[in-house]
Amino acid sequence: MRFSTADLCDAYSEQEHFQIAEPLFRNYGALTAFSGQISTLKVFEDNVLVRHTLEERVNNRVLVVDGGGSHRCALVGENLAKLAAENGWQGILIYGCIRDSEAINKLPIAIRALHTHPLKSHTKGLGDRDGIVTFAGVNFKKDHYLYADADGIIVSETLLS
Repeated sequence: MRFSTADLCDAYSEQEHFQIAEPLFRNYGALTAFSGQISTLKVFEDNVLVRHTLEERVNNRVLVVDGGGSHRCALVGENLAKLAAENGWQGILIYGCIRDSEAINKLPIAIRALHTHPLKSHTKGLGDRDGIVTFAGVNFKKDHYLYADADGIIVSETLLS
């Protein structure tokens, strides 16, 4: 599906369940845009649940990870980005950091994250899945729709054409 977040904003921004994320995120991956239904995770400096989720084969889904905004380690690196692309994930939005950015920038995936950090995360397996997560001024809910391109990130309760 080809779209422009600017055009979607022009057409739908008066909707009650339409949100625009604050411009906090940097673009990573070879793809510049992505969209799909949301799956959510809430983790803090621990990427075990991220790995388990990205191991699932999906269709038209995006992963939204509330990493607490941590700048002390990375939640996704090259291996997890490859896994996401191989399993059909359209993109990943991370309220936290990634690593292996040069390698990720060559992969057929789109990722938005706050920054890069060379340290890998903990592996305790703590976190929550498919609950409401809130960051960047948006409430991200499972099965709502996310659209991201070079101009920004928008979320809608309904599919936008």
